[in-house]
Amino acid sequence: MLSPVGSAVPRDLSQYDRTQMRSSTPVEITNVSRHGFWIWLGGRELFVSFTEFPEFQDASVAQLTAVEWPSPDHLYWPALDIDLSVRSIEHPGEFPLRFQAG
Repeated sequence: MLSPVGSAVPRDLSQYDRTQMRSSTPVEITNVSRHGFWIWLGGRELFVSFTEFPEFQDASVAQLTAVEWPSPDHLYWPALDIDLSVRSIEHPGEFPLRFQAG
């Protein structure tokens, strides 16, 4: 179930065989909606809310899916020049600084 409120809401995937869901890459954007996008990250799926991370709001699907995972707590979108801590997705309240355009 998609939740636009919490950023680190795990999706219930119990009805699927997890071995079939694993990709050959450890990081993958699995779904994009008007509320945000789901990112598959080393065996778990996290929701990145556009409310919590507005810098992604106007990104194209191609820009969102071009994500790199250079270290365990670091995600990077080269086409958008955006760096994010994985922890900031899991616990956005611990990161009070917000993106501001301009």
